[in-house]
Amino acid sequence: MPTFNPLRIAKRQIQAYTPILTTEEDDEWVDEEYANGDDSDWNSAHSSSTLSSRETSASHEPMLREKSPYRGRSRGQSRAYQYRNYRRFSRRFACILATTLIVFILTLTELSYNSARNVEQGIGTPPPPPPVWEQFPFLKRYHGGIRTLVPRSQNVPEYPTGDEDIPKVDPSQEEQPRRVKRQEIDAISPENLSPTHSPVPPSQEFDPYKDLQHEDISDGYAPPKQCFIDAEEEQRAPPLRVYNGVPQGTPVNVMGSYEIFGLRDDICFERFGRLGPYGLGYSRKYGGSGTSLDGDREGADAVWERDGEIDYRKISWKDAQERCVKKNSYRFKELDQDALSLVPSLKSISTLEERDINDEVDVSSHSTPVSNSKKLLSRTAVIVRTWSDFQYDEEDLLYLRALVSELAIASGAEYELHFLIHVKDNDLPIWSDKSEYNRVLNESLPEEFRCMGTLWTERQMSLFYGGLAETFYRNLPVHGVYRSTYMPMQHFAQHHPEYDFFWHWEMDIRYTGHFYHLFDKVSKWAKQQPRKGLWERNSRFYVPAEHGSWDDFRQMVRVQTEHGTSTSNNIWADKLPSADPHNPNAADQKPEVPIWGPEPPPNDPLDINSDPHPRVIYNADKYEWGVGEDADFITFNPLFDPQGTNWILADDLTGYETPNLAVPRRTAIITASRLSRRLLDTMHRETSLHRHTMFSEMWPGSAALHHGLKAVYAPHPVFIDRRWPTSYLAATFNGGRNGAAGGARTSVFSDERQHNFKGTTWYYDAGFAPNLWKRWLGYKVDNDGGEQYELSGEGRMCLPAMLLHPVKQVDLVIEKSEDEYVEENGEDVMGPDA
Repeated sequence: MPTFNPLRIAKRQIQAYTPILTTEEDDEWVDEEYANGDDSDWNSAHSSSTLSSRETSASHEPMLREKSPYRGRSRGQSRAYQYRNYRRFSRRFACILATTLIVFILTLTELSYNSARNVEQGIGTPPPPPPVWEQFPFLKRYHGGIRTLVPRSQNVPEYPTGDEDIPKVDPSQEEQPRRVKRQEIDAISPENLSPTHSPVPPSQEFDPYKDLQHEDISDGYAPPKQCFIDAEEEQRAPPLRVYNGVPQGTPVNVMGSYEIFGLRDDICFERFGRLGPYGLGYSRKYGGSGTSLDGDREGADAVWERDGEIDYRKISWKDAQERCVKKNSYRFKELDQDALSLVPSLKSISTLEERDINDEVDVSSHSTPVSNSKKLLSRTAVIVRTWSDFQYDEEDLLYLRALVSELAIASGAEYELHFLIHVKDNDLPIWSDKSEYNRVLNESLPEEFRCMGTLWTERQMSLFYGGLAETFYRNLPVHGVYRSTYMPMQHFAQHHPEYDFFWHWEMDIRYTGHFYHLFDKVSKWAKQQPRKGLWERNSRFYVPAEHGSWDDFRQMVRVQTEHGTSTSNNIWADKLPSADPHNPNAADQKPEVPIWGPEPPPNDPLDINSDPHPRVIYNADKYEWGVGEDADFITFNPLFDPQGTNWILADDLTGYETPNLAVPRRTAIITASRLSRRLLDTMHRETSLHRHTMFSEMWPGSAALHHGLKAVYAPHPVFIDRRWPTSYLAATFNGGRNGAAGGARTSVFSDERQHNFKGTTWYYDAGFAPNLWKRWLGYKVDNDGGEQYELSGEGRMCLPAMLLHPVKQVDLVIEKSEDEYVEENGEDVMGPDA
């Protein structure tokens, strides 16, 4: 019997485990197992059929099986930590996942940044819907010809007809005042007008000076003496020729008026009657422009019957103006010698070598004995803005000849034409070398206009008006021509005391009528405007079809100013205290305080003691103050309040202590205007002494407002190219505060709303103006018009007098001279055998 030994039991042997593999061995083993694709061990260890017959016989194993280093172990023997190693796969998966997340986050960040930048720059945004006015149909009767002329009283205008925005008149109301029916308009459309070859009616000479002598004598002025454009005094200033009536269906001006100025609207101007006296329609070898030699010329020869074709190659307009001034010097105020002595000595550099230093201010022309007439006229300078490398073409010369002939020569020297020439190269030594000055001046103007210009540079303005705070508003210098257009005008006025008024004119303005007729009528009308309610009327477009007569318009403006208007546009105006807190519409209906006298900036002490002040309070005035007072500032666009609008240049103010929003301002787009010496002297003192200035189109109107000077918006006739409903047009163009053009975000002058001017005849980027001018000259525009259109239809266009801006780079078809033909073709005009 075996003996019990407790020590033996205590020393029971522990079963040996399978040795643990190292990481390298484990990985190699796992890789090998994956490579061999042998999963038998795993299957035997984990299979649920371990008692099958295959285990007892092992006949399922292949005969030539590759031996594994671990194959010798018994299948029934379990291994320690027997598992698949996923650590390499986990590491790789984690790296890939992290990289993906990082790339995803960076991509989202970049896309977010690009999206924000595109939104700021407007990239990728869908185009805005087309403006409402583009849906209106085009008007077609502007292109009516002289073979369909009818008296103005018999004209059935294509527009406005009065039914653009109202339903047709009910038959039961036929006794109501008659509106033009749509059938009548359709009857005069080009499709329904059969080509007519009836003879062109005779034209008539247009002479706006014929009543000048009688008016001057009756008003106490001395009559003018006739001037000539040649030294032999044989060639007078050529007159224009016009046709009575207008082509049937000619649209009526939608804004402005002929009647209030006394401008004639019962006549029309075609191209030969208007520009033929200045070279249009005859050959260059006779001194003409060499244009419009073909096409419809019926009746054109009447233009040259009396005065013939003028050879402008022999004309010096500078000499013609000086002769006219001397001949009519008795009509004008004698130049004050004290004022002449104040002319800066710098002025001598602006004269040519062959001219005497004192010729620019011609003392002899002002020192002739004055006649015994009771009244003397003021002289006016017409300043044409240009630059030294401007390329003058034949169409520009026609325009300039019309200006100087109609305003200076034919008027008896009431006006005198000057060119204010911008030299863009500040490094040219024109101020240190007289010959260099003369060279640049000679090369800057056509030969017939030599010696009529004055040079200026931006560096010169920075010296003359030093001390201005430089803000580089919109990255432009404060003395630059864009921001300070009137600086050289102020400088020019200081050097020319012989003028009391200055018309600031541009090279891209055209007028189908007579320039003297326009300037004279507008100046006289502005002189008669009362100051009461003037600034409020200045701020609105006059739409006769909606506002009625001028008196009705004046009363409407008074009511809108004193009582306010219940309009949603006032929501976008400045927040002003309500006049009646109990009024439910008080938020929209906000009366204004009318402007009465000077309106200086609150925090800027200005010397306004010498400025004009009203003698009575506003309500006591009977529209008397200002009547008979010459206007200090006349503009052809409304003087709107830029405060509250989105006009992008409203904050371009320099040198004011008052915050921008509190500085009273007025703006008139397009710098074509008339300025008085009083206004230019005021602007000069403000800039030189107080270091004040503003953006060009804001500066003269604001200076007049601050000092109580008389500023007048002249509502000249403006035409439009589409059939706008007149009520919608009036609401659009007077869409500011209380029915004005400015003072609110909804102003038509806000940057996003200025597209409404595209179809008008007068704005800085109006598209209708150049198209209409080119069609009037007989050229194709957008594949319409041209010579064949006129010859087979109604003849050449005939338009009423209208201002057009801008008109740039009109390429006329010009005949070639013999020298040009030989140079281009290398042979004589008559052929190689001639």
